Amino acid sequence: MADTSQLFPGKHFISTVLDALETKTTMSGGLARIYLMRAAMAGLLIGIMYVTNYTVLAAFAGVGDGSLVDIGKIVGALIFGFALVFIYYSKSELLTSNMMIVSIGAYYRRTTPWRATRILLLCYGGNIVGGIVVALMVYFSSLGDGAVGEQMQHSVDVKLGYLSEGAAGWGDLFVRAVLCNFMINLAMLLVYNGLIKDDFMKSLAMIMSVFIFAFVGFEHSVANTVLFTVVGMKDGIDVGLALGNLAIVLVGNFIGGGLLIGYYYAYANDDRKYLRSQSLRGPQLGDAVDASSLDED
Repeated sequence: MADTSQLFPGKHFISTVLDALETKTTMSGGLARIYLMRAAMAGLLIGIMYVTNYTVLAAFAGVGDGSLVDIGKIVGALIFGFALVFIYYSKSELLTSNMMIVSIGAYYRRTTPWRATRILLLCYGGNIVGGIVVALMVYFSSLGDGAVGEQMQHSVDVKLGYLSEGAAGWGDLFVRAVLCNFMINLAMLLVYNGLIKDDFMKSLAMIMSVFIFAFVGFEHSVANTVLFTVVGMKDGIDVGLALGNLAIVLVGNFIGGGLLIGYYYAYANDDRKYLRSQSLRGPQLGDAVDASSLDED
């Protein structure tokens, strides 16, 4: 029989994810308050790093040189990339990576629809609480004043503008949401698969995945929620358009991370059917045979 570790190289990844799912299921049940706190920390970290990103953009834009503005976008996106690193190593809970985890759990029937929904809803609720905390800090300080506030408002205008463009804009927004969580959970795949041992390389994978989504302009549901909360509390926002954006982005994020990464790799590394078929076939010509089991003439 062929070596299943070569045929299904993601078994370690699946095992790690299922262990994480068990922890999240327990926490979201009997330790819901602690789970919400961990999710709120993720929202808080997203908010702080997002404000930092726009502060960097404002600093480079203030120089007035177009080329420096582009450099500012690169630097800001790289700095924002550390958000996922901070979330991972602080053991905080982020909605978009949990989309992948519950999808793999659903494939292997290690969770129920209710438990998976509870994990996601509690996580998103906690992420929102963290975003509200950042929004209050920005509201009662000068962190979002001047050019920084203008950068955040411009970003909000772009994000809400997709809803005003009809089907083409909705499709554009949806694709950006799919690709965003595809990249986020691709990084988590690399972190969880057991092949990368070094913390520096794990961090680099996470930083680059977030850099790509931030620099290219992909759409992240939690980041958008936090940004809308910060700008809405300070300057007001069209709530209907904001909710429309989040509805499309949430669906796109789930497809990108939950299906294209989670369900895809769950299926690709499911060796159960293969092992059953091999056990029914028995030893085949070419399989390794112990010479001591052969009768001598």
